[in-house]
Amino acid sequence: MDMIWYESLNKPAFTPPGQVFTPAWIYLYVLIFLALFTFIYTKTDKDKKLGYFLFGIQMVLNLCWAPAFFYLQNIIMSFVIIILMLIFVFMTMAEFYKVSKVSAALLVPYFLWVCFATYLNYGMMYLNTL
Repeated sequence: MDMIWYESLNKPAFTPPGQVFTPAWIYLYVLIFLALFTFIYTKTDKDKKLGYFLFGIQMVLNLCWAPAFFYLQNIIMSFVIIILMLIFVFMTMAEFYKVSKVSAALLVPYFLWVCFATYLNYGMMYLNTL
């Protein structure tokens, strides 16, 4: 990753120091996969296919954001990705809730972090490209 480029960006208020991101994402990934495992192992008569599909889409978007932002240095593309990710995380939570309230609740910190990350991405887009 080109951290020199990142450090050179104008950043919005409330941007946390860089060392916050790694532990935050480790914590969030643990919760994300606990939510998935809870969803998988919850016994139900309800169809889980849509939940799996939505989870997969939001994870693909999650995995696409960093390359778009850091490697391609495309703040606008990364903003589009994070908006889609925010929508799909919310839809995943709603679908998980139908099967397991616990699995949906485990995704709440992730959703809130993606909301905050969307603010940061927008702020950097506004301050550096618009």
